[in-house]
Amino acid sequence: MKKLGIIIRREYLTRVTRRSFIIATFLTPLGFALLFVVVGVIFSYKSDDVSKVAILDHDNILGGSIKDEQNLFFKFEDKSLDEMRNTLPDTDYDGILVLPPLKDVLAGRYTGFYYSEKQPAPDIEMAIKNRLGEAIRDYKIKSLQLDPKQLAALDTRIELDPEPLKQGGQDASVMTSAIASGIGFIMGIIMYMAVFIYGMMIMRSVMEEKTTRIVEVMISSVRPFELMLGKIIGVGAVGLTQFAIWAILIPLISMGASLAFGMDASAMNASANMNAAEINPDDMQAMIGLAMHEINSINWWFMIPAFVFYFLGGYFLYASLFAAVGSAMGDDLGEGQSLTIPITIPVLLAFYIMMAAVQAPNSSMAVWSSIFPLFSPIVMPARLAFGPPLWEIALSMVLLAAASVFFVWLSGRIYRVGILMYGKKVTLKELGKWMFYKE
Repeated sequence: MKKLGIIIRREYLTRVTRRSFIIATFLTPLGFALLFVVVGVIFSYKSDDVSKVAILDHDNILGGSIKDEQNLFFKFEDKSLDEMRNTLPDTDYDGILVLPPLKDVLAGRYTGFYYSEKQPAPDIEMAIKNRLGEAIRDYKIKSLQLDPKQLAALDTRIELDPEPLKQGGQDASVMTSAIASGIGFIMGIIMYMAVFIYGMMIMRSVMEEKTTRIVEVMISSVRPFELMLGKIIGVGAVGLTQFAIWAILIPLISMGASLAFGMDASAMNASANMNAAEINPDDMQAMIGLAMHEINSINWWFMIPAFVFYFLGGYFLYASLFAAVGSAMGDDLGEGQSLTIPITIPVLLAFYIMMAAVQAPNSSMAVWSSIFPLFSPIVMPARLAFGPPLWEIALSMVLLAAASVFFVWLSGRIYRVGILMYGKKVTLKELGKWMFYKE
C-alpha cells in the first residue's frame, strides 16, 4: 500500500503542478462564459441592413396600411408595374411587392410577387411574409365580418406545470422538462468528455513510459498491477480536482456575468414565486428567475454524490481498459489504433443513447442502457435530473461497481504482460491470450 500511495502521489502531483493543467483549469470556465456571451451577442444582434419596399396594391386589399418593421419600411405606390420596374434603379426602393387580387377570401394560400435586382436576405424575406400575412389576415377578418377579439381569444398559449402527486415526499421538488433536459444533457456531456480525455491520458502515459523504458526500472520495485492502479487513481484524482474547481468557479463567473449585464436579482427572485403561465415569455429576467428557481429546487445533495459515483465508476472501468491497450502498444501508434475501437464504440453508443434519453428518459432503451455497466456512466447521469426510480439507480450502481472491479482486474492481467513486451504487433486475439497467462 505504501508503494501504491507513492505512485498515486507521483501521478497526481506531476499533472496538477503542470502549467498546462493550471491554465486549462482556470481558463476553461472563463472560456465557456466568454463563449456564452459571444453567442448571446451574436443572436441578439440586429441587422443594420435597411430595406424599403414599394407596394402595388391596385385592388386595395390592404387598404393602404401595413406595419413597418425594424429596418424594413413599406410605401404604397399608384404607378404601374412596368413604370416601377423601369424607374426602380433611380429610386431608393430595394424591391417592389405586387399584390394580385384575392379571389377567394376562404383560400388558405396567397402569393405575392416581389421584384428586385438582387435576392432579398432571408430575414428580410421572412419579415415581408410575416407583415403581409398579418395584413391579409386583417383583410379577411373585415371581409368575413368577424370579431377580432373573439378570434384572438382562440389563440391560447399552453404551459405545463408539473406537480408532485404527494406533497412533502421526495418528489416535492419537480422541475420543468426543459430544465431537466438541459441539466441531464450537460451531465452526460461531462461524463462523455471525462471518459475520453482522462482515459486517453492514461493510455498515453503508459505508452510513454513503455517506449522510454522507464517502466522497466519501476517494475523492478513495484508490481505491474500496483503501477497500473496507482496511475489510474492518480489521474482520476486530477480529474476530480479539476471538476471541483470548476464547480466553484462556474457559479461565481455566472453570477458575475449576470451582474455585469445588469440582470436585476430582485426581479429574478420575485419571479421565482410566480407561476410559469403568469410570466411573459419576452421578460428575460423573469424567465431566468424562474429557471434559477427550478434549478435551486433540485436535490443537489443526491445529484452531486451520484454524479461523482458514476464519474468514478465509469472512469475506473474505461481507464483500466485504456491502460491495458496502452501497455500493448508499441512505437507505431497506427498499429495500436485498432485496439482502441472496442473501447470507443461503447462510449460513442452511450453518448448517442444519452441524447435520446434526454428526450425520452423513461423509454425502454433509456432505462436498460442506464443499467448496463458500459453505458450507465454516461446515460444514467443524464436521467438523474428526471428522478428515475430508486431501484433503477441502485441496480445501476451495483452493476457498475461490479463491472469496474472486474475490468480493473482483467486489465491488470493484460497490463502485466504487455508492459514488458516489445517489438511484437499485438492483436485482439493476442490480448485474449494474455488474460490467461500464469503469474
